[in-house]
Amino acid sequence: MASLKVLSCLIAVSFLSSSLLDAFPGSGYGWGGGGYSGLTPEFYDFSCPRANEIIMSVLEKAIAEDPRMAASLLRLHFHDCFVQGCDASILLDDSATIVSEKNSGPNKNSIRGFEVIDEIKAKLEIVCPHTVSCADIITLAARDSVVLSGGPHWEVPLGRRDSKAASLSRSNTDIPAPNSTIKTLITKFKRQSLDIEDLVALSGGHTIGVARCVTFRQRLYNQNGNNQPDATLEKTYYNGLQKICPKVGGDNNISPLDFASPVKFDNTYFKLILWGKGLLNSDEVLLTGNIRQTMELVKSYAEDEALFFHQFVKSMVKMGNISPLTGSKGEIRKNCHLVN
Repeated sequence: MASLKVLSCLIAVSFLSSSLLDAFPGSGYGWGGGGYSGLTPEFYDFSCPRANEIIMSVLEKAIAEDPRMAASLLRLHFHDCFVQGCDASILLDDSATIVSEKNSGPNKNSIRGFEVIDEIKAKLEIVCPHTVSCADIITLAARDSVVLSGGPHWEVPLGRRDSKAASLSRSNTDIPAPNSTIKTLITKFKRQSLDIEDLVALSGGHTIGVARCVTFRQRLYNQNGNNQPDATLEKTYYNGLQKICPKVGGDNNISPLDFASPVKFDNTYFKLILWGKGLLNSDEVLLTGNIRQTMELVKSYAEDEALFFHQFVKSMVKMGNISPLTGSKGEIRKNCHLVN
């Protein structure tokens, strides 16, 4: 009789485990393993053990062909997480029910990397179909892009699911603009439960990548509405920028955010800010915005690259945990551009 009870219990446990795996695809035996608010780095260890390897292989090729792609994928993650959380809403195309975030002011004609995410998704769907979310792909692609650019490696908590909606309005209002004041930056980061340390460290992501003329023209010709340049710009740097970005036209001309090492993830970005050579207003105000804590952090990260890397990793994990959809919320999209 006792043995029958044990057998019944084993069958029940087996059925429950199977049901859980059906309800939460991708969870494997890492489910409940003590993650970051429901997320865990081991999430795909059993359900898709080659996920990291496949993502890295695609990125190695993509970034070798276009080194700028690393910054584009890091920015894609940032713009995704700041709008209704890290849920891959930024990937959704216009449809009968979706108004795409790709058409917002911060994203239109500038957000890139969709074809790389698509290639990763297609390869993952062959090996482990309907398992790895587009939201987790974006997050891992951002981490690997930093690594491939010479930056730090970190464990990425996983288990995000994909949204069934997008928000054009929030994409227009929640993503900080390149001409933001320091107070606006602090406010917009605080809305996402990110503090001043996170603001300065994540701004350091601008150590790679480029910006369009239209995002920094104001600093060159009409910073304060008086037809004068931003007085904090170093003179030689300012003269060089004028050649790239004329007063009229050339909106899509590009300049490196960190001209000294534009494809290397390092702390040069902060040194340039100290020298009056930060490209965007939102970069330079970290030093000139009269907020003591941001000024001190810029100086600290300029002096100590390891300190910057340490805080950047902490802040990336924190940002990656903004309002994730987990459990039965959202879905695992088959095509990252469309709701199932």
